[in-house]
Amino acid sequence: MRTGNGSARRQKKRRLFRRAEGYVGGRRKLLRTAKETLLRAGAYAYRDRRQRRRQFRRLWITRISAATAEHGLRYSVFIHGLIKAGIQLDRKSLSELAIHDPAGFKLLVDQVKAAIAA
Repeated sequence: MRTGNGSARRQKKRRLFRRAEGYVGGRRKLLRTAKETLLRAGAYAYRDRRQRRRQFRRLWITRISAATAEHGLRYSVFIHGLIKAGIQLDRKSLSELAIHDPAGFKLLVDQVKAAIAA
């Protein structure tokens, strides 16, 4: 006599449907559709975790570029000057500095200009 795979199958389906909560229609209620949707959702989540890092870097660069333009510098020249001056700040902290502490960012720009001139 064959076994019906009862409890193991039920647990697997329950786990799958629990992950599909919040989806609409058959995506939540039908086994095959829920599986396909969860597979696709996992792929999108994996892809977008990597894209998030790229998008944040673009945002930080845009903010720094706008802040340096106010002081008469281009972004690339500013970054080159930072390296030349030996200032090791990442783009995230430079962006935050430009937004929340414009006076501190001005001091940084002055140091960069001095390093470029030297």
